[in-house]
Amino acid sequence: MQHINYSSALSWPIFELISSVADKMNIETYVIGGFVRDFFLKRDFKKDIDIVAVGSGIELAEKVAAKLPNKPKVQVFKNYGTAMFRYQDVDIEFVGARKESYSEESRNPSVEIGTLEDDQKRRDFTINALALSLNKRDYGALLDPFNGLMHLDQKCIKTPLNPDITYSDDPLRMLRAIRFSAQLQFEIHADSFEAIKRNANRLEIISSERIIDELNKILLTDKPSIGLKMLDDAELLQLILPEVTALKGVEDIDGQKHKDNFYHTFEVVDNIAKNTEDVWLRWAALLHDIGKAPTKKFDKNLGWTFHGHEFIGSKMVYKLFKRLHMPLNNKLKLVQKLVLLSSRPIVLAQEVTDAAVRRLIYDAGEDIDALMTLCEADITTKNPKRFKVYHKNFELVRQKIKEVEERDHIRNFQPPISGELIMETFNLNPCREIGILKEAIKEAILEGEIPNEFEASFQFMLEKAEKLGLKK
Repeated sequence: MQHINYSSALSWPIFELISSVADKMNIETYVIGGFVRDFFLKRDFKKDIDIVAVGSGIELAEKVAAKLPNKPKVQVFKNYGTAMFRYQDVDIEFVGARKESYSEESRNPSVEIGTLEDDQKRRDFTINALALSLNKRDYGALLDPFNGLMHLDQKCIKTPLNPDITYSDDPLRMLRAIRFSAQLQFEIHADSFEAIKRNANRLEIISSERIIDELNKILLTDKPSIGLKMLDDAELLQLILPEVTALKGVEDIDGQKHKDNFYHTFEVVDNIAKNTEDVWLRWAALLHDIGKAPTKKFDKNLGWTFHGHEFIGSKMVYKLFKRLHMPLNNKLKLVQKLVLLSSRPIVLAQEVTDAAVRRLIYDAGEDIDALMTLCEADITTKNPKRFKVYHKNFELVRQKIKEVEERDHIRNFQPPISGELIMETFNLNPCREIGILKEAIKEAILEGEIPNEFEASFQFMLEKAEKLGLKK
């Protein structure tokens, strides 16, 4: 136990208030976890704060909240012995120091009252077990029984106890180890990493929502491939995203090979991460080629083919989102659309025609820029000449999209002639001919036969209707 003073970390007035209330209640109180870790790492550490009381954390939270201006509402979680309130945009959570024991089937522990050290033992990593005293007698003293400060200095992620126990007790910690490693650019201690591999199958007791929360944090790191590669090395990725690990490997028939779509995917995710913070665009990059595993075929004349992989891939995205309890809303639709259209701009870049650009804008709608960002990220060639040519082609496509959109207003357009107007003009009840006319007008606009305007569309409709035998 170290008694170096770090009261400079506790300059926010809320700490003085907690200290004063805890002293009156005669209970030991400490700030622990991410706040302390990030103070030593000189990172932004005022996002959420964990307070441990050797006594009732709930009672302490209620008494502190009562003394604050506006008396924030305290949320109490009696089963866990915790309470939380929000103050100045920071979540402050109070917990009574506790011992934990786990059963094989659940990550929810049975809990009993414990000491500060008991509480530090139950933490996931030594760097998250660091505590600073809020007691008046040693305010700001560091309590570090597992050498967390040394591990911060060594950039090492290590568990306070035997890693097999830590990971088996709460298998979510395996993902957290990899996420912290990717976020902080720390190494996972070798014994700890081997224990993750040994306990990988324990992940099945963790809810999909918690797994996805960690996966999103890995995808949002500066270079997501670092965390994704670790997930794969630890044999966790195949349990979470078998559709991605199915892309592994290169087959060679008659000297003809295809690229390793697994590592190509990692490169695409890293590329897109340089241009967007949007986690759903990063998901689209991760899943853009998943249709290639089930569509892979060898043709003696053509070599390796992946016909229809975009269409199959977009269907797989829905199943994957459903299986992992991810949002089945506009986020799913965005990822599906980007996967479905992911090859279109690449084909278009070889011959940029107005009609093809109009169709792309019509199909992509508001997501045209996101689609172009994905397709540019998909350029992973190591040949500098080709790399330059591909990027130049995409610049031309972007320019053409801008010109066509300014002129024809195709993005999210509705053809100027409605079904109601067709019915009224030709005195029709609902029938097949209405759909034929609407589709013909849309096609004529997209092909550039007529401008996207009412008069031209109305005249076209009259001519087309006459061929169908319809009269005004």
